[in-house]
Amino acid sequence: MGFAQGKTTHHFRLRKDGGAIQVTATQLATNRVEMKFQMHLHHIAQAFKSGDFNIPMFVHDQTPPGAATMTKLKDQIHYKYEAADNGGRVVISSVNPEAVIAIHEFLKFSDHRA
Repeated sequence: MGFAQGKTTHHFRLRKDGGAIQVTATQLATNRVEMKFQMHLHHIAQAFKSGDFNIPMFVHDQTPPGAATMTKLKDQIHYKYEAADNGGRVVISSVNPEAVIAIHEFLKFSDHRA
């Protein structure tokens, strides 16, 4: 990821139209660390947008639930990076109910603890 996971908190938030993956530094981040957050989260947004869920497979040693449907419906799901205090987030949204269910399954994956 380019930054120490032990010094960060990952939050997986559910929203009515999808959800968000948020990374927050547990200590005040330097500009360099914040740039690494931004690069990592931008990379996730771009990979997921193209239907590439290899990062979660690598991290969790399995493909999280919902990823196959998110890949299938990739053209109907929107990914947007947003800066946040001492971190950032990838907002995932869709108007397609099947896509929203898949996003929720992905974010509620037990390893994510949404």
